[in-house]
Amino acid sequence: MIKEILSVFKSNTLMDRAFQRSYDMLYLTHNMFIEARDVLRFTDSGELKINIYDQDLEVNKYQREVRKDVFNHLVLTGNEDLPSGLVLVSIVIDLERIGDYTKNIAEIALNHPKRLKGKIFEEKLVQIENEVEENFKETIECFKNADEELGREIVKKYKTVSKISDECLFDLIKEKDNTINPGTAVSLALYFRSLKRINSHLRNISSSVVNPFHRIGYKVKKKKQ
Repeated sequence: MIKEILSVFKSNTLMDRAFQRSYDMLYLTHNMFIEARDVLRFTDSGELKINIYDQDLEVNKYQREVRKDVFNHLVLTGNEDLPSGLVLVSIVIDLERIGDYTKNIAEIALNHPKRLKGKIFEEKLVQIENEVEENFKETIECFKNADEELGREIVKKYKTVSKISDECLFDLIKEKDNTINPGTAVSLALYFRSLKRINSHLRNISSSVVNPFHRIGYKVKKKKQ
């Protein structure tokens, strides 16, 4: 689907700006995620080098700009580019939600007294963090280059993060490790859920490269032989 958008925006200023803003949002939310994760997991101070709240407001502003540009473009051109416009609006909704979940991670970091350790979940937590980080980088590349093959790969592997996150979350509820204090248990639960949701929204964005609008967020449908 992104290829259709690219063909539209190359010849239109409004759609060009809307696409570029979407791309800017990807970079911005990625930087927000890295900062929030690093402070939560690797420092005891809870001090952020960037203002996550200001960054989140910037993401929200970009989302409004994309909506406005897409709307104005469709008013001027009619329904011909409607699918492309709907896809861009869908993408920035996912990006805005990623910004919100990243802000939630930053809030955990600001309120948890020390760096967050995973205890018996540490190995799985590191695995999830690494996969989300890799998916972020690949989604940026996929979106930038309209790489359908990469998009298919990202959509396929998202289930790993979802499965492991749920397993760890349910084990926390069952108090599998009774050495974890309540504050840390709550922080881990929120963190696992935030990582899962960020990854799901990244999957939605990647799926827009290979799927038509009505199948964004779903697995790639196999072509009939």
